[in-house]
Amino acid sequence: MSSIERIDSGIGRRPLHGIASLRRSEALALAGVAPFTLMARAGDAVARLALAVAPHARRVVVFAGPGNNGGDGIEAASRLQAFGKPVRVVLVAAPDKLPADAARALERARAAGVECRSFGDRDGILDGADGTDGDDDDDCDLVIDALLGIGATRPPDGAIGRAVDCIARFAARGAQVLAVDAPTGLDSERGSVAGCAVVATDTLSLLALQPGLLTGAGRDHAGRLWLATLGPHDGAAEVAPDAWLVGRGDLTCAAAPRRHAQHKGSFGDVAVVGGASGMAGAAWLAARAAHAAGAGRVFVDLLGADAVNAPLNNDAVDPIRPELMLRGGWWRADAAVLAAATVVCGCGGGAAVRAALPRLLSTAKRLVLDADALNAVAADTALQSLLAARHGRGLSTVLTPHPLEAARLLGSDTARVQADRLAAARGLAERYRSVVVLKGSGTVIAAPNALARIAATGNASLASAGTGDVLAGWLGGRWSSSAADAFDAATQAVIEHGAAAEPERHGAVRAADLIELLHMRSRA
Repeated sequence: MSSIERIDSGIGRRPLHGIASLRRSEALALAGVAPFTLMARAGDAVARLALAVAPHARRVVVFAGPGNNGGDGIEAASRLQAFGKPVRVVLVAAPDKLPADAARALERARAAGVECRSFGDRDGILDGADGTDGDDDDDCDLVIDALLGIGATRPPDGAIGRAVDCIARFAARGAQVLAVDAPTGLDSERGSVAGCAVVATDTLSLLALQPGLLTGAGRDHAGRLWLATLGPHDGAAEVAPDAWLVGRGDLTCAAAPRRHAQHKGSFGDVAVVGGASGMAGAAWLAARAAHAAGAGRVFVDLLGADAVNAPLNNDAVDPIRPELMLRGGWWRADAAVLAAATVVCGCGGGAAVRAALPRLLSTAKRLVLDADALNAVAADTALQSLLAARHGRGLSTVLTPHPLEAARLLGSDTARVQADRLAAARGLAERYRSVVVLKGSGTVIAAPNALARIAATGNASLASAGTGDVLAGWLGGRWSSSAADAFDAATQAVIEHGAAAEPERHGAVRAADLIELLHMRSRA
């Protein structure tokens, strides 16, 4: 019997496998067992999860495709029948062309008395696939999507596409949807969707986790995610991962306890350079977050025209956090001062940030570039050269783009970035020799010559103005107050930033409130 594990934000570190490495894992697993063993285990796992997520389901429909993914679903139908659940298999494939194990599963299902129909039969639920609503007595409580699984390279069309539409109609009537391996139509390696795709309530990943389930469109389509390793010798442990999934249980997220003999100087300085006229709030949010994250001192260098000599300026002090110190023109300080601080540059920086960047890129030992700083770099090849050269000079940089900023830095467009977020983050890390935090659903953290990481924390509540400024500042504060390298500091900050918005609530988390949530969690 295979173990089934819930994959949520509380996990530690889990390996992620793309299609090629997952195929190698499958081959190794098949080589170590008798024929049909793996499919039997998969079908058992699917059936047990179906009972767990929909214990009161009165009728189950399994949509089975032409490969072994379909066979897994058919075998699950036999198990559910044995458990006393009325179940129907809708075969969206030619029975005589099924792979050997799937054909065996179909024989077993028929022998067990499972109702098996070919997609297109003109009765009941299958009429609905041709554009009508079907009969009311053919409604079901649970649909199992075993159409394509992993490895599909083009949008579902023909009979598969119509079956996806049929699953959507069942879901609209209130049925839960359990996807086997991956929702049909989702690229399980990249997290993108082209054309129609199943939106699952739950997804059971078999053998190993695939990165596309956890970033981009993957999280919306996969629903709750589960993993069944299919036995002690499933092959996945013998194949190197392509990336890592990291959650709250990851050791990277553990902050060292403070010692009694430490003082504020032990936790470093953070300087926030940004906040052009009309956008000072972004800089103050980043500064508040850096202070809450543990930085010893936080300086705010506002780039507005009158920020330097205006003691009466409303931007001169943060009335909520007067601990933050305004230091107009800080970026022009001696090189030793700049090198000693962790610099967060770009939050609300506008066009004014361009003047500060050459000096900061050349001098700051630890530099976080966000927002307008990234846009300035994307538009200036000289700044790009300075950025790429930092790594070779022993200077560390973290870039925190959202997808549009990432597209500008890559000379691409947002659609291409979102179509393969892992590749985009890796490409940025290699091009600019920097740690990259590609924000969005399933934030990706990448570094040169290292396996990328996908954060398991976070949700749509973070889609709110200013939360990116908070992340940049929190990262700066965490980095300044610890001995972590840039990659681990960025990973810790992303995990904590996402976790602070959990559990997901209706509407957005306001950025200033997010800082307080982060601070409270960090003290727990």
